[in-house]
Amino acid sequence: MQPPPYLVPHSKEEITILYEDSDLLLVRKPDLLLSIPGRHPLNKDCMITRLQQRYPTASIVHRLDLDTSGIMVVPLNKPTHAHISRQFQQREVNKTYHAIVYGVLASDDGEVNLPIASDWENRPRQMICQQRGKSALTHFEVLERFDDRTRLLLKPFTGRTHQLRIHMRELGHPILGCDMYAHETALGMAPRLMLHATILEFTHPSTGQWLRGECPADF
Repeated sequence: MQPPPYLVPHSKEEITILYEDSDLLLVRKPDLLLSIPGRHPLNKDCMITRLQQRYPTASIVHRLDLDTSGIMVVPLNKPTHAHISRQFQQREVNKTYHAIVYGVLASDDGEVNLPIASDWENRPRQMICQQRGKSALTHFEVLERFDDRTRLLLKPFTGRTHQLRIHMRELGHPILGCDMYAHETALGMAPRLMLHATILEFTHPSTGQWLRGECPADF
């Protein structure tokens, strides 16, 4: 017997336009909003379909998880899409996230370098796997320490699925509110996933200038 389909909780929060020109948008995606449509007909509401009502040529060149809020770039034409896609593939795009994690980190900064693979038996979860995992590298820096949690700046050098979540768990400090990789205590310490994409930097396809978009975390 097939289990009932997972229906995404629909965010009523508006998508914020942070920057706009004839080639692209920088937008803030709310948490609990898909980047692209889900497979089930009731999961069609998402960031790109909402944007296409106002910008019919808008397309997706990268994603944020359902639970992750923050800045995204949205191309408005095919040449821009191809150019930015190539920058992502060649790891020329700088991405910065803010996160609040469980516990107090002893180190002020460091790296997690552990390969990630799909956990086929527990999809969509990922797992650390030395044999078949793809390389994954995350830099972290402590921004603020509290009694039972730490605010971090995270910079992923690769873009694996759930990379920041699983790397923080492996560090022993899962992201608060993470329903996939946090233990019960850390899950219950926040009303949402405490992960937000704050900065996106890349070369503008038309001008050749370095474009920096910022979207401060609201937690």
